[in-house]
Amino acid sequence: MTDSTGRTPGPSPAARVDDLLTRLTLPEKIGLLHQWQAPVTRLGLPPFRTGTEALHGVAWLGTATVFPQAIGLASSWNAELVRSVGAAVGDEVRAKHNADPERVGLNVWAPVVNPLRDPRWGRNEEGWSEDPWLTGHLATAYARGLRGDHPDRLRTAPTLKHFLGYNNETDRATTSSNLSPRVLHEYELPAFRAPLAAGAAVAVMASYNLVNGVPAHLSPLIEGELRSMATDEIMVVGDAGAATNIAGVQGRERDHVSGFAAALRAGIDNFTED
Repeated sequence: MTDSTGRTPGPSPAARVDDLLTRLTLPEKIGLLHQWQAPVTRLGLPPFRTGTEALHGVAWLGTATVFPQAIGLASSWNAELVRSVGAAVGDEVRAKHNADPERVGLNVWAPVVNPLRDPRWGRNEEGWSEDPWLTGHLATAYARGLRGDHPDRLRTAPTLKHFLGYNNETDRATTSSNLSPRVLHEYELPAFRAPLAAGAAVAVMASYNLVNGVPAHLSPLIEGELRSMATDEIMVVGDAGAATNIAGVQGRERDHVSGFAAALRAGIDNFTED
């Protein structure tokens, strides 16, 4: 069978991934759970990194364009402008990745979609607004720019932050955001749902805090709500050092092995740990 160009098509990306998974050993699979993913030389897999900061431009990787913070961009009320900014940032991430593929990953940790419900958070410049509709609308535009328009290949892989109810820095790993069903479904979740349902974002980062008394990295909302928002598979990543907190300051498991295992069972796909 040939395609329209007369060439014999190769296996689909999904088929290639399925085949690769059958070839990986258990230690090799465990190595791929880390932000700095170990190479699998025998299968031709180079080292890989997730997590390039791209909130309002490429950060911490040398010279790059600095755009206004998200709350400043939101003041334009111009979704097309926001999309074009995302596209420019995505192009710069691609360029830096091509120059140093081992150090610069294409999984970008942006945009932040936490509604700005409390000015005391101290990080309100990272978000778009206090309104979940406007937040979702503009975050979708920025993520579309980061993602690009190619039907099969991503410019970058936008990762929404931070799931869920993350608006506190003081004792952030031990305090709980207690959300009533109405607040959860009318205020917190819609901002995440919009970019995922549109196919603009392809990943989500879990937050440090607890949600209704349960660490966000163990929340049943990951599987019960989050994954159903997207029409395709999404990756759920841990925040920096957050999985260690499960058996650490949160005291939910007896040791770190049990804590990381619990996070995997809850739906965390990739860990950001030292």
